[in-house]
Amino acid sequence: MMAELPDEYREIRDAARKFTETVLEPFVPQIDETGEVPKDVVRLMAENGYLGMRLSEEHGGAGLSLFPYCLVLEEFSRSHRIFTLIAIGTSGLTPATIARHGTPEQRRKYLPGMVQGRISSAFALTEPDAGSDPAGMKTTARKTAKGWVINGRKHFISNGHRADFVMVMAVTDPEKRSRGGISAFLVDRGTPGFSVTRVDKTIASDAIQLAELTFEDCEVPDSALLGKVGAGFAMSMESLTEGRLSVACSCLGAADRVLEMSVEYAKQRVTFGKPLASRQAIQWMLADSATELAAARALTYQTIADADAGRQVGSRPSMCKLYASEMVGRVVDRAVQVHGGMGVIRGFPVERFYRDVRHYRVGEGTSEIQRIIISRDLFGRRGEEG
Repeated sequence: MMAELPDEYREIRDAARKFTETVLEPFVPQIDETGEVPKDVVRLMAENGYLGMRLSEEHGGAGLSLFPYCLVLEEFSRSHRIFTLIAIGTSGLTPATIARHGTPEQRRKYLPGMVQGRISSAFALTEPDAGSDPAGMKTTARKTAKGWVINGRKHFISNGHRADFVMVMAVTDPEKRSRGGISAFLVDRGTPGFSVTRVDKTIASDAIQLAELTFEDCEVPDSALLGKVGAGFAMSMESLTEGRLSVACSCLGAADRVLEMSVEYAKQRVTFGKPLASRQAIQWMLADSATELAAARALTYQTIADADAGRQVGSRPSMCKLYASEMVGRVVDRAVQVHGGMGVIRGFPVERFYRDVRHYRVGEGTSEIQRIIISRDLFGRRGEEG
């Protein structure tokens, strides 16, 4: 396991922490009060190189490898989950897929704008009957002489109501489906037949919303096709390793911040003449949190280092996502208990963290899906060895 970070990674992490604490954190009260992200947040993130971090310099990005990128996400998540979502939206699934498989025209059209903070994207896969199971996808794209006609409905789409364009997954071959029958299309906001039909608020901060997107005879040109016909699902799977590890690191940052707050509160809060920190019940809760956080960080950091080095990581990204997302839930739950009444009052950070981190056990594949993946890998290996 990795004992410590290389010096250059420490510098990146320290700079991200300073930026988070001095620049981003002051916006948090306004974000929580209004449910909106001030434009200055995106502008400042762009000016300081925190958008498009994983994109190459050719596309205007920072060209960071996975490890330093995840360290930045970890620091952002110590403040507010919306900051990690903004960063991931410019380096994650949609922009990464465009960078790998887009035409030169698609790259020029979309990538610089995301790096500069001028435009934002969304990834539209989930439907009422299809999330983790792509075989249930009902959205279709039919080939025409002019291009393609898309029909269907997507829901629970992060940033779908604000996005300037959406990467839409649609069935182009009903017989093949996930085995070469799903294609990806880049659909611009304002395209006739494409509309936002509902916006849902979640259990989390009001700034984190999900949208329902409807496509009714939505005509797009051939230039909207991303990659090859039928390659959409395979392309989206390419980014799962990075997606799961980015979630794991986001969980590390949130747990770290909440544990720090709990320790400080336990020192200050006095009951029956003694600080909470002197109570063994409180000490043990915090000790468990610190131990689980250390274990999650060790597993996650080593997996990221191996992925960056090109070594096979198997199902470990799923292990990281599973363990870290469930770990942060336990850490924050204990933090609420330590804070008592202060832990359940709106306006206090611990209460918001409690709501925000619940999503991590659902998004990027539920805990149950991660266990299925891990089990398949486990039994697959044993079958080969036996």
